[in-house]
Amino acid sequence: MKIAIITGASSGLGKEYALQLSENFPEVEAVWLVARRKALLDELAAKLTLPSVCVPLDLTSDTDLGILSRKLEEEQPEVQVLVNCAGCGYLANVAETDPELLARMCDLNMRAMTLVTRIALPYMPEGGHIVNVSSIASFCPNARMTVYSSTKAYVSSFSLGLREELRDRKISVTAVCSGPMDTEFLDVGEIRGNSKMFKTLPYCDPKKVASGSYKAAKADKAFHTPRAFFKLYRFIAKVTPSTIVVKLAKT
Repeated sequence: MKIAIITGASSGLGKEYALQLSENFPEVEAVWLVARRKALLDELAAKLTLPSVCVPLDLTSDTDLGILSRKLEEEQPEVQVLVNCAGCGYLANVAETDPELLARMCDLNMRAMTLVTRIALPYMPEGGHIVNVSSIASFCPNARMTVYSSTKAYVSSFSLGLREELRDRKISVTAVCSGPMDTEFLDVGEIRGNSKMFKTLPYCDPKKVASGSYKAAKADKAFHTPRAFFKLYRFIAKVTPSTIVVKLAKT
């Protein structure tokens, strides 16, 4: 059976990836929805026309990663699409942030994404697609979101390197570098109302980000950056010394 795996599927952008999956990848026969909150996964599954399997997991847990690995080993599906959308970010100076939150950002944004990818790769056929959700924060370190932006730089770098490794297998890897979206991410990370930068930036529509991501993956693009404003920022961050950009990019 050809399946898709979507992590972080319970809300926000991850939910949009699930809702738009079948229209973009009609060859996929079922979707595995992965997130911690089973109730929200069940609600989402009820809205999908595609057969759905709810897999409630905490991807920062080695035990739960083992559950995913064993499930793949037992069922032997073809993972046609893998969307690594699970992630978190918290606004505060490093010295003022709970160490557990710092660790969670590293564990979920980098370690979990890497290991989920490794777990899924043996089941991915030629022509498969991997979509890794990065961020415009990957373009340059963002003070007050230092750890978050650093983890997203890892996501983009990992995606580009993995893309080259998988070229012979014809598996595309796309890093999605979106700007802020009006999702619960802003509330969980205590960002909404606490950052002048986030108040002034143009926001991205999760529906358009998901749609554009899938189009970029099918077109075998290495990066997808929505909105002209953020495309320009990416260019500026490339050609301008990071010691200057970091002062302008403070959140």
